[in-house]
Amino acid sequence: MMTDFDTFSDIVSTLAGPRASGLKVDNGQVSFVLDVAAMDAQQRDELDSRLRTELERAGAQSVRIVMTAERITPRLIAVASGKGGVGKSTLSTNLAVAMALAGRSVGLVDADIYGPSQPRLMGAEDSKPQAEGNKLFPVKGAGGVPFLSMGQLAKPGQAIAWRGPMAGNALSQLVDAHWGNVRDIVVDMPPGTGDIQLSMIQKHKPMGAVIISTPQDLALMDATRAIGFFDTAKVPIIGLVENMAGYLCPHCGEMSDPFGSGGAEAAAAELGIPFLGRIPLDIAIRKASDAGTPPALGDGPIAAAYGAIARQVIDWMDNPKAPPA
Repeated sequence: MMTDFDTFSDIVSTLAGPRASGLKVDNGQVSFVLDVAAMDAQQRDELDSRLRTELERAGAQSVRIVMTAERITPRLIAVASGKGGVGKSTLSTNLAVAMALAGRSVGLVDADIYGPSQPRLMGAEDSKPQAEGNKLFPVKGAGGVPFLSMGQLAKPGQAIAWRGPMAGNALSQLVDAHWGNVRDIVVDMPPGTGDIQLSMIQKHKPMGAVIISTPQDLALMDATRAIGFFDTAKVPIIGLVENMAGYLCPHCGEMSDPFGSGGAEAAAAELGIPFLGRIPLDIAIRKASDAGTPPALGDGPIAAAYGAIARQVIDWMDNPKAPPA
């Protein structure tokens, strides 16, 4: 059953798209912020009139629209790994969703040109971004988080074989989009530490980086290289996350550690960086991710683990550490 909020939200979303944010409904009084950047006076007046007419027709007693053309420059949070297959994209999705659940105005950019997976993870494979001029409007994904993906710029199933400059230009399209009032953007980086990653960081310098690894020694060696890569680029490390940390057998209940145990926490201590937490190897994560329903939206220990990591990232963003000398 739809509530008044749902009805008003649908109207605002249909007419204003990502230009609208901060919708509030209180006893029939509807208020929200409308980004009118790049719109002339006639366009602003027409949109304002249509919104008021449709909202009042749907039962709104009063409508307050705060128009702003102020450009917010979002802060970038890079989520990176020294190699592929360690769960970087899944962490990126759930970090963004968990930050949104914590009340942050957050977006997500899928910059992984080798395997863009955010459209599936965010449950929006059939949604394509619209454009105004040369700027894209993000698509709303799971948990209401706006996102853009390299995968939205290519045909389904098409391999993306781009060199550094082309990849950098595509990333610029995603980062420099119409993000409205989004304050923080989680960037799902390509795995590894090559020229493409370096050109991305030089052009769009993140405020900080979250590194993810499995507990096994080989993955930790690659994660250490990734940390050194960001240190060289003068990007502070927010912390290290250990993924696939422990497997609870659904049949016998026995806990095992197929990839080892505690390696990331020990590595973080040795490197002098924060350890943000562990995510278990759990089939529920795989099933929820394949279904486009990030586990961070649920409850239980998995959602709690992502929530705890998100709170630490938020705390760091509010009190950032200086980059390495």
